[in-house]
Amino acid sequence: MRLAHLISFRTILLIFVLAAVFPGRAAPVVKQIGPGLYAYISDNDSSANSTVLIGGKGILVVDTGLNDEEGGKLLRAIRNISALPVQYIVNTHYHPDHQGGNATVGPAAVVICTDWTRERTVQLLTSLPSANRSRFRLADVTFQQKITLHLDPYTAEVYFPGKGHTSGDALVYFPEQHAIAMGDLFLNRSSPAMDQGSVESWIKALDAVLTLPVEAVVPGHFELATKAELRQPGAGQAGHTHGAVPGFPAVPKV
Repeated sequence: MRLAHLISFRTILLIFVLAAVFPGRAAPVVKQIGPGLYAYISDNDSSANSTVLIGGKGILVVDTGLNDEEGGKLLRAIRNISALPVQYIVNTHYHPDHQGGNATVGPAAVVICTDWTRERTVQLLTSLPSANRSRFRLADVTFQQKITLHLDPYTAEVYFPGKGHTSGDALVYFPEQHAIAMGDLFLNRSSPAMDQGSVESWIKALDAVLTLPVEAVVPGHFELATKAELRQPGAGQAGHTHGAVPGFPAVPKV
């Protein structure tokens, strides 16, 4: 447990370092990918992409970016589309680049994630300097296998596909729009490092997504993708080991 905790903390530090080092694109890209559904492609590769569903009375946001600044950019993009309140936030996993903007994007929203992701976030907060803790909003609702959100006239099916990038990833499927938000289970032109995840389960999760009638695939980072790109060789190749972050030791399978 101490080894896994140390590796996770190093992973978090790496995310903060990459955010300072790598330049982004000129501006975020917002693209409508279905009725009421938008993909937000971050202009900072160290900050996650987001997916925004506009319902009749409120908004669902999947992942909120690295910090208050990135969350602010996302919120401005949302306000260019709708003035409705952000009712729900889904965090696909515990890494800061996916949940660091929670408090900015949806200070009154219901935050949702897997049980494991919330537990890991609590552990993460004890490891971070106090100045970095305020950006996090812990989940209000957690689940083990699946939860369905109703934003009439649309639905969002949030489910745990098994261990993949981490031990608590969530995918968000939008059946009416034939789209899915993948978190870091799919990065589009890259493969995720395993942080207490499983290569075998990750491949099964990708195979399961390929059985869904999806057309648009929102990756955790980089450009918007299609089902065809998800199917390409290398998207789910088993050439990675647990804890495959450069310079970090491997995490034992659990």
